Amino acid sequence: MQTATLASELIQPLQAPVHLPVMLEQVLSFLQPCLGGDMLDGTLGGGGHAAALLEASRGRGRLLGLDRDPRALLVARQRLAPFGGQHVIHANFSHAAAVLHELGWAGVDGILLDLGFSSLQVEDGRRGFSFLRPGPLDMRMDQSDGRNAADIVNTSSEEALHRILREYGEERAARTIARAILQERAHGPITTTTGLVNIIERRVRRPVRHQRHRVHTATQTFQALRIAVNQELQHLAVFLQEGYTLLRPGGRMVVLAYHSLEDRLVKTAFRRWASACICPPQLQVCACDWEPQVRVLTPKPLTPTSQEVMENTRARSARLRAVERCEGGG
Repeated sequence: MQTATLASELIQPLQAPVHLPVMLEQVLSFLQPCLGGDMLDGTLGGGGHAAALLEASRGRGRLLGLDRDPRALLVARQRLAPFGGQHVIHANFSHAAAVLHELGWAGVDGILLDLGFSSLQVEDGRRGFSFLRPGPLDMRMDQSDGRNAADIVNTSSEEALHRILREYGEERAARTIARAILQERAHGPITTTTGLVNIIERRVRRPVRHQRHRVHTATQTFQALRIAVNQELQHLAVFLQEGYTLLRPGGRMVVLAYHSLEDRLVKTAFRRWASACICPPQLQVCACDWEPQVRVLTPKPLTPTSQEVMENTRARSARLRAVERCEGGG
């Protein structure tokens, strides 16, 4: 009864935004050899990529979809229902190995990670992801998690806020914004998206750097807080430690990243997995007995076409990287 109530309350508002899977043609191209096998979509979202993969598989193979957002899973289950028998589970992709073990799957043939947050989240003002929509300062992908963005904004020291904004948002005005937040919260807690945006807009004045895509003054602050709230880089780093081991020989992994911090972690991990030696640079003789585990399919990241960016502005910062598990990878 509780599930039915949740569905009736949330399915309608979550279905309203049109979710366009980012770089879908390129994703399908790289994962084409894996179709008909076992697939893992570690960031299921609204199920756009997953539905396209299942449709291209023509009824063959299985798909495991993971997402940390229970609300998005309600939409994804509806979208994937026509394909039948698919596994849709509430879990973070950093726990993918444990989930596969519980299901009894001995690895998969294809993995997709789309690290962006979905239109289902950003379009819902109640979630607090967007600086363009009034709502509570939340930003949790999984609202059963304890700490939200308001907690960080209202309890962190100036130094901690400065570090979050500088490291996660690459915000040049991080010190100014952190100091302004502390001054403002002395008069009362900052609890809404509009409240935080007003603080930033009053203190930061910067020229428009892109004539084609105007960058809002609050963009980098909201990005930084979202990353901090959801510990996005930490979960990605955990997955990238040994994510290649989830792939069967010949299997492929595709990762879509949306900012330099994510892309740098993915690039570094892929290069390490494909390296012939992972010994520290100071060692003059190799002692690691490492063998390349993957073959890099994208020496440089792929980017969306100009036509896709025109149709879906969410795609404009996407960077796609892909690898293939070596046949002898143990």
